[in-house]
Amino acid sequence: KEGTAPTVVAGADGRTSVLQPAWSPKTGELFFVSDGQNGFWNLHCVPDAQSTPLGRWERATNVMPLGADFSGSAPGWALGQQGYSFARSSGAVLAAVRLPGEAASTLLVLDSAFPHAELSRHSAADGGLPYGFGGLCSKEDGTVYLLGSSPQLPAAIYEWSGLTTAAAAPATMLASSMKADAVIDPKFISSPQLMQFPTTDEAKTGVLTAYGYYYPPTNGDFSAPEGELPPLLVKAHGGPTACTGASFNPGTLFWTSRGFAVMDVDYRGSTGYGRSYRQALAGNWGIVDIEDVCAAAQFLSQQGLADPARLCIDGGSAGGFTTLGALAFKKVFAAGCSLYGVADCSALAADTHKFESRYLDGLIGKYPEEKAKYDARSAIYSTETLSCPVLLLQGDEDKIVPPNQAEAMHKALLDKGIPTALKMYKGEQHGFRQAANIQDALNSELFFFSRVLQPRFEPPGVPAFAIDNFDNGA
Repeated sequence: KEGTAPTVVAGADGRTSVLQPAWSPKTGELFFVSDGQNGFWNLHCVPDAQSTPLGRWERATNVMPLGADFSGSAPGWALGQQGYSFARSSGAVLAAVRLPGEAASTLLVLDSAFPHAELSRHSAADGGLPYGFGGLCSKEDGTVYLLGSSPQLPAAIYEWSGLTTAAAAPATMLASSMKADAVIDPKFISSPQLMQFPTTDEAKTGVLTAYGYYYPPTNGDFSAPEGELPPLLVKAHGGPTACTGASFNPGTLFWTSRGFAVMDVDYRGSTGYGRSYRQALAGNWGIVDIEDVCAAAQFLSQQGLADPARLCIDGGSAGGFTTLGALAFKKVFAAGCSLYGVADCSALAADTHKFESRYLDGLIGKYPEEKAKYDARSAIYSTETLSCPVLLLQGDEDKIVPPNQAEAMHKALLDKGIPTALKMYKGEQHGFRQAANIQDALNSELFFFSRVLQPRFEPPGVPAFAIDNFDNGA
């Protein structure tokens, strides 16, 4: 009410995360996603939200306590996310969640009346919904609309009538981001497996398990020689406070269809695994992420899923920082590729864009007061410990990680005599957008690995280029 002081419903402790507030159109209850009660982004409601004053946090109810994040796995700073909604006709609560240990999404349907008991569950396993989904909304007749994807198909808008029909009706695709004639033959599709693996804990975070999506090499037209283990490409996502996922990714299939296994790592700090996992990165960027990508490669090697002599790593932006750090500070990988990656943390802190200004204060430490930490974690200052080949791919108009980072790293590698190459893409910014450059970047990375890994291999139809401090690449 006007003139009445606002009531804090959640987040007064300064460490609780609160996301996606919404009012139930049926009951007027206030719903929101929060990790305040069990450390996971669970769905909460304030039953007496129409009263004056509003109920305190102690009166908010976790309507479905689970060790899983209800908000969707992407970070809260990404715009336009909605992990739950309300059925307009019945007022039922519709919540998308990835249950513990599962890569696919599940739709939980909760009663509109408090305490919002679970009514039903639906997923791709029922034959109705897409593999992964979110962005839920509905119309009066009970039809649900959602954004969905799968390892086989990219993001699309779906219509689903499963709440109003007795049979498990499959969702209908209304619009897709892929043209119909561009669909990839299933014989080239590698199906991901969500894996958890042990990791080390130099920073004493207390989190000793990390996660990633493993993609086996898959090509229906070829098979590996008997007894030969595949080379492995470990991928470090950007952010770094973000996550990867199991949605269709042609960049991943590029590698798996060419005989590489891929491990897409959700290192500590990634979203989707609860607050303790998410906050393990605080002050520890350049430590725990590097530990986790190395642990992933070693785990797969120990499991007989990758050739220990042909372990590679790549990553873009923050993932490029992790890539360069893993190559500089550890002796796990045979080669790596940094795409518009951070080589000098101090330079990034001093020369980045407004949205991420002071971002590194929480990831590393206060700058410039703790500049020594920044330099200690920057690969540019540790080339003396770097001994394996590195490819650098960069856009010349990048304002987030400026080109001078890649140029400085390239010079340091040249001076050290390490095999390297720098490809600067004209007109590209932070992340490549032009189809020709995306294709060239993938082919360049494959060519680079084909030359520096032992034994060498000959990828057909891939343009050659000179590799510095090497045999001219050809």
